Amino acid sequence: MTVSPYVTGLRAHVGHDLLLLPAVTAVIRDGHRYLLAKHRGASVWGTIGGAIEPGEEPADAVAREVLEEIGLAPQVGSIVGAYGGEDFVFAYPNGDRVSYITIAFLCAVPRGSRFTFTDDELSEARWFTRDEIATLPREVWIDRILDDADRTER
Repeated sequence: MTVSPYVTGLRAHVGHDLLLLPAVTAVIRDGHRYLLAKHRGASVWGTIGGAIEPGEEPADAVAREVLEEIGLAPQVGSIVGAYGGEDFVFAYPNGDRVSYITIAFLCAVPRGSRFTFTDDELSEARWFTRDEIATLPREVWIDRILDDADRTER
């Protein structure tokens, strides 16, 4: 996990205490398939995303995160929704605790593009249908966001 200078500065003051951070999530869709990824060392599938930097527009943040994580510049579309709560509270191996409020955006990448894990944060990325996703070990919030994405597309 790459930590921004902003969060590093906050951590110097609060240590491992809980931080509330704004974030973005890329709901990357190709027809009836969604792109999911695994973070290095993780056993569950999730979406691509990350923290919004101070002064950064959320749509720019989601484009940056996708580019950093899979080496592709996405087409950023409409907002799927905003999410938070217990499902978005994480404790990292180093003891840092974070509660994310994330804005999910529909995104697209060029069909047939190859993924390049440019920042070494991800170990794998693959396309799945909703039926396939239902059988995967996945983040608890995935179904909620994808259900909203399906409604957004109608």
